[in-house]
Amino acid sequence: MPFIRVLKEALSSIFANKTRSFLTVLGIVIGVGAVIGMLAIGAGAQASILGEIESIGTNTIYVMRGGSDEITNPKPLTISDAEALANRTRAPHIIRVTPVMMTQANFSLADVSLSTSIFGSYADYAQISAIEIEEGAFLSNEDIDSRASVVVLGPELAEKLIGKSSGVVGSMVRINNFPYRVVGVTKAKGSTQFNNPDMMAYLPITTMQLRLVRQSVPDMVQYIIIQAQNSQSIELAIDEAQQILRDTHRLTPRQANDFTLTNQEDILDIANSITNVLTIFLAGIAGISLLVGGIGIMNIMLVTVTERTREIGLRKALGARKNDIMLQFLTESALLSLIGGLIGIGLGWLLGVVVGVIANNSGTPLTPLVQVNAILLSTLFSTLVGLFFGWYPASRAANLEPVEALRYE
Repeated sequence: MPFIRVLKEALSSIFANKTRSFLTVLGIVIGVGAVIGMLAIGAGAQASILGEIESIGTNTIYVMRGGSDEITNPKPLTISDAEALANRTRAPHIIRVTPVMMTQANFSLADVSLSTSIFGSYADYAQISAIEIEEGAFLSNEDIDSRASVVVLGPELAEKLIGKSSGVVGSMVRINNFPYRVVGVTKAKGSTQFNNPDMMAYLPITTMQLRLVRQSVPDMVQYIIIQAQNSQSIELAIDEAQQILRDTHRLTPRQANDFTLTNQEDILDIANSITNVLTIFLAGIAGISLLVGGIGIMNIMLVTVTERTREIGLRKALGARKNDIMLQFLTESALLSLIGGLIGIGLGWLLGVVVGVIANNSGTPLTPLVQVNAILLSTLFSTLVGLFFGWYPASRAANLEPVEALRYE
């Protein structure tokens, strides 16, 4: 039997039972739409996270306390370590170094009080971390040296605390009940999946050590950020930093590092792996809907075989072969899946748009990305589901005995 004729008969059978066909297709529509929507959201989240990391630059190195599991009591990182790393004679491939401290602090002004993250660092922190200033200036070296009571606010923090994010330089706020003068406001970046830089504040690290953080080692810091000359000199900068830190920590050749050096490429790889796993996980959950839709197709096709038993018997009596009958029913199930897949593409795209609008309205820079490979994968998978779950009903129809089928009531 010509395939065009088979296709016409399959379409005729589908449209003859519009309600049943619609309910059958609905499971595939939901499944394909969910898969495409989840893949789009995952791709958007991945692009957003990687974009945030890449915005800092690929020539950035983080020094964290602790090395291998063999180190039970690693020596803390200190400002002295940062000063040693900043020695251009010993580390010619390192252009900037800044130690960093981080804690939660209470901000208050008049009857407004709130708690948020506060960072203590050097003046170079703004350049290394790609922080831009909207108003005023960032912390200066003079502020660090004099342990000045000054603070740089994020725009959202300034808005909540002072009631505005512009014209606030010179204002006084209290941090843990100490007065501080606002010297700058950062440019708005928007919140990410992990934090909200617009709600952060920045202090001279010396002021933070003096007033906000109590610690056993006076000049201890949580981590150190290093900026290499460029992305090509990353490995050389890491080697230089490692040798300097081993010297300052007085480690013998047999001792393992009690610190960890991580560059942006490592962080990008880790973030990429995490988001890939998350995307596959979400798509896998959504894919279950496709299987449920496939089972629905099988159920409907079994009912169709039962209803058309006499028709099948008549076809076989007139010379139709088993392969002709099987092709007829497989074509119908595949068409149902394909139609559902095409409608599901539109549903998945719409789901991505809705999630993107909701995310952006809530301040989260997430733009779902509907990718061509996701569309092709979902459409192909939905068609295969139709063929797989249509095989048994088609085989059952093809194996009916003509005499028994003609006598069926």
